[in-house]
Amino acid sequence: MTRPAKRSKPRKATETVEVAASEKAAPLRRTWFVRATGQLSELADQPPLITICAVTALAGIAFGNRRLASAGARMLTAELIATAAKDAIKARVDRTRPRVVADGGRYRSGKGGTKDSAHSSFPSGHTAGAVAVARAVAREYPAAATPAYAVASGVAAIQVPRSQHYPSDLAVGALIGVAAEAVAYGAERLLARRWPAREVEAPLLLLPAPTGT
Repeated sequence: MTRPAKRSKPRKATETVEVAASEKAAPLRRTWFVRATGQLSELADQPPLITICAVTALAGIAFGNRRLASAGARMLTAELIATAAKDAIKARVDRTRPRVVADGGRYRSGKGGTKDSAHSSFPSGHTAGAVAVARAVAREYPAAATPAYAVASGVAAIQVPRSQHYPSDLAVGALIGVAAEAVAYGAERLLARRWPAREVEAPLLLLPAPTGT
């Protein structure tokens, strides 16, 4: 079994500040508002979010709505890339979750590879997925950008009072989400140039035509 990184104190001033702030915010996790919104934010966890993206794409196909199918496909691709990226980082970095510290546990951070969720705070997968999907939605439906980003921001922000993540976990998660969607869109454009939409039959409907945005 791989052991968590053996550090009992934050190594940097920023970590010291984050841990202290998280401990002060910890009592909020038991309020009805944080508990309720926290449960809603679980829709941004990998299984439900992947399901939402896949259903969106399939709905577009079923109703003959190419734009919706394109959005769903981009959402799904971006989410899968974001998940792979955050998993790769979590496999190499251990960081104790705020809830563990709030309950009297010892803070640890550093190189590692533990599969224990209690020490996999960095980065925030919920944030990475939510931001990746929001970017994909906003690219296909610019009018929906504001609500999409608002939802993603809400998913990220609630993780701190929930004692699930530190602010820097959210920041890196957001960067992963932005990068994941950019990679998905870039790959999509390359495929669209290689196989123009007019030459693609129904089985490849999920490959969107360039939107120019």
